[in-house]
Amino acid sequence: MVTAAHSRPRPRTGPLAAVRHLGPNWYASVMGTAIVANAGVALPGAVPGLRTACAAVWALSLLMLAALLAARAAHWLHHRDQARAHLLDPAVAPFYGCLSMALLAVGAATVLVGRDWIGLGAAVALDAVLFAAGTATGLAAAVAVPYLMVVRHEVRADQASPVWLLPVVAPMVAAAVGPLLVPHLPPGQARETLLYSCAAMFGVSLLATLVMLPLVFARLVAGPPLPLALTPTVFLVLGPLGQSTTAANAFADAADGLLPAPFDRGFAVFAVLYGVPVLGFALLWLALATALVARARRAGLGFAMTWWAFTFPVGTCATGAAALGRHTGLAAYDWLATGLFVLLVTAWAVALARTARGLLDGRLLAAPR
Repeated sequence: MVTAAHSRPRPRTGPLAAVRHLGPNWYASVMGTAIVANAGVALPGAVPGLRTACAAVWALSLLMLAALLAARAAHWLHHRDQARAHLLDPAVAPFYGCLSMALLAVGAATVLVGRDWIGLGAAVALDAVLFAAGTATGLAAAVAVPYLMVVRHEVRADQASPVWLLPVVAPMVAAAVGPLLVPHLPPGQARETLLYSCAAMFGVSLLATLVMLPLVFARLVAGPPLPLALTPTVFLVLGPLGQSTTAANAFADAADGLLPAPFDRGFAVFAVLYGVPVLGFALLWLALATALVARARRAGLGFAMTWWAFTFPVGTCATGAAALGRHTGLAAYDWLATGLFVLLVTAWAVALARTARGLLDGRLLAAPR
């Protein structure tokens, strides 16, 4: 006779058990790594060894992406109950936007520096695949996650979090990196269609961000304080600001020689008139976010995966500043881009080291308390 103790399902052990609590937030580590390569090659001047270092970081981001895609596939295959619970959890579901941004960031780095190692043809082919997948998943997340927030998630206005921006920022990343593929398409309609499609995604993400951002700021000012572990997410607001500045300048680069007058010059004018004030606001927010994190650190903020919020958003501001430096000719933007890049590399090194330590001791893959 089988006893009740023998009939109970045994808990999984080994690698399959390790991925049970592996959420979509882990894609932030891939984003934060790839943006180091993207921002590094955007810097003005020629720093000896920098391009090679950026190529090495790109290779690391590609390996991280492949490993994480495999782990997340195992998560969905063997832990579907937990995967569905993540989708229905308003604190976790917005991180599905990180999947799109990870694909797009690695794809952009492939064309920018990965081509040095695998050749231009293979780099363009890989970026095309990653861009298509990242754009599709980003647009899906931009619709699906807000839909779940409306019809399934139980949230209040005083629970608003900067994390809510993640799914709606994903199309902006697609808009910013899409122009890299424009020169590799057949001349004519194909190139113009991709450029205008990227401009449309710019609008989708920008307007959606303008809807979400007031909720986030109202929570910070009038609502309960963010939990300590979530305080680093205030840096996420820099993402749409820096990425939209980068995108506007990328449109200007792609439109030059492609679109007829006055549209070619219109994109160039828009890049500066939009990018300068938006990046100015980004610097204001960077100061505010830094002060809030410093306060949380004094209150006992310890390491969590939210520390990766210090990387990708800062990196987008670095690429935006570098692009403005090219289009305005102002050395101040070149210095700003360099300073932001130093901040990015410092934050990335700390987050990477602490994440590796947390993986080795198993704390980061343990069940949440």
